[in-house]
Amino acid sequence: MKSVVVSPAKKFSVKIATIASDKSISHRSVMFAMLADGVSEIENFLRAEDTLNSLEIVKNLGAKVEDDGKIIKISSSGIKEPFEVLDCGNSGTGIRLFCGLLSSADGHFVLTGDKYLRRRPMKRVTEPLRTIGAKIDGREDGNLAPLAIRGASLKAFSYESKIASAQVKSCMILAALNADGVCQYREPELSRDHTERMLQGMGATLKVEGLTTTIDPLKKLLSPLKIRVPADPSSAFFFAVAAAITPDSDVVLEGVTLNPTRIEAFKALERMGANISYELSDNKYEPVGNIYVKYAPLHAIVVENNISWLIDELPALSIAMACADGESIVKNAKELRVKESDRISTVVNGLRACSIEVDEYEDGYKISGGTLSKATVNSDGDHRIAMSFIIAGLRCGMEVSDLECINTSFPNFFELFQQLTHVEFKN
Repeated sequence: MKSVVVSPAKKFSVKIATIASDKSISHRSVMFAMLADGVSEIENFLRAEDTLNSLEIVKNLGAKVEDDGKIIKISSSGIKEPFEVLDCGNSGTGIRLFCGLLSSADGHFVLTGDKYLRRRPMKRVTEPLRTIGAKIDGREDGNLAPLAIRGASLKAFSYESKIASAQVKSCMILAALNADGVCQYREPELSRDHTERMLQGMGATLKVEGLTTTIDPLKKLLSPLKIRVPADPSSAFFFAVAAAITPDSDVVLEGVTLNPTRIEAFKALERMGANISYELSDNKYEPVGNIYVKYAPLHAIVVENNISWLIDELPALSIAMACADGESIVKNAKELRVKESDRISTVVNGLRACSIEVDEYEDGYKISGGTLSKATVNSDGDHRIAMSFIIAGLRCGMEVSDLECINTSFPNFFELFQQLTHVEFKN
């Protein structure tokens, strides 16, 4: 499947109960099971390429994995040196968190990924890890994968990050669990906090005060996870935008994590005028519930705060901006340039192809809302770019190419999307 042609949509009213499970929590659940004493049970694990790669890595690190198709059971007697190179596929979360987990493990480990991951910057984790004693090497002095790690004794640290990144924070928290003293991590704004919530739920001594996280080293193994992975709000957001830009349409998104650090994009869409409400149903490791979205005319907004809370959803939010009345601006989002693609460039070029006026900045862009025109857009191997412009096709029709990347995060995307409009696949 090389490309898809999307037909403009008529109004729709759908309830979606099978949104892809949360990728961030799925990655973490299998990794953190390596730190537990006993059998962790993970229900509703995301069975997509990136997360299945993390599960395979855990197996290669010596964990015993039982999978009946519904619940994954993981038990570990400690990290073992693997026979295989550890392939993270397309996942920046996978490779960066495994760097923290493996930096103090006994053995030699090589982490790599696909051609897109191998061009993404890794010094954001390798440099701080090296300062506390980690032995990590890679291309461009450790900036590019493959990365080779030789487990070492790690020193306690007090680290102040220049970027708000849940991946960097999680990497350093995992390293801190095996450091030789109490560690502190500070960030310029609060990034997503799944790692903190999950590790606290497993019994780790970890305290968050404002922008500072204090981590005590482990004195014993953690309690096993017993978790049902909620639906991914980043994946659900594509369908929120779909309803928000299609007149007289609405959607119910069921079983989504309502973690405040994960629904900022929905809050931005609310500020644009969309009719959105939330219903909490559970709150163990994560707050979970339903999100209701109804169409309403959209107006322009400026997005410049809490960028790390909606960085993954900005491509889809940009489609809403293109359909809104007025000039929307995205600022302080330079991190977009080092995602699966340079998302500033891919968003700008894609919208310009759709006859939307866009000004590009180093850290964002300005979108003048207007009438989308049908175009042909290449995803550049980026799943979020692909799905965002497929959603744009609901307004004007669209052809989007390079689609295999969608399987990395949302393998049933097209199954759900075809409830909204007609699509034609081309090989």
